[in-house]
Amino acid sequence: MAKVLIVDDEPHLRLLYETELRRAGFETMTAGNAAQGLEFVDTMRPDLVVLDIRMAGMDGIEALQRILERNNSIPVVLNTAFSSYRDNYLTWAADAYVTKSSDVTELLNTVKNILDERLAASS
Repeated sequence: MAKVLIVDDEPHLRLLYETELRRAGFETMTAGNAAQGLEFVDTMRPDLVVLDIRMAGMDGIEALQRILERNNSIPVVLNTAFSSYRDNYLTWAADAYVTKSSDVTELLNTVKNILDERLAASS
């Protein structure tokens, strides 16, 4: 079972993503800010990170860079309400970019597809 780390400062969204990802068969862990997310990357070794961009303190763009410095093999899905970040070259290192929605189908499909591709490539 793949482990997905959800990093988002909005508690209701963390709960929604956690619930839906678990329902889809993933093991989940959540972090309420980027610093905690980085700690979990080091200690929990997730298979994929779902990362919000706009957070208090360290934002998701800086967190993305730090995750890749620690372990550039962990796929990162940027998940934000602001589609304008897609044009920011600092976000291009992410494996995927999903605009937040109350319908989590796109997020679930993106996570599943990335993890399926990783599994197929390692076989």
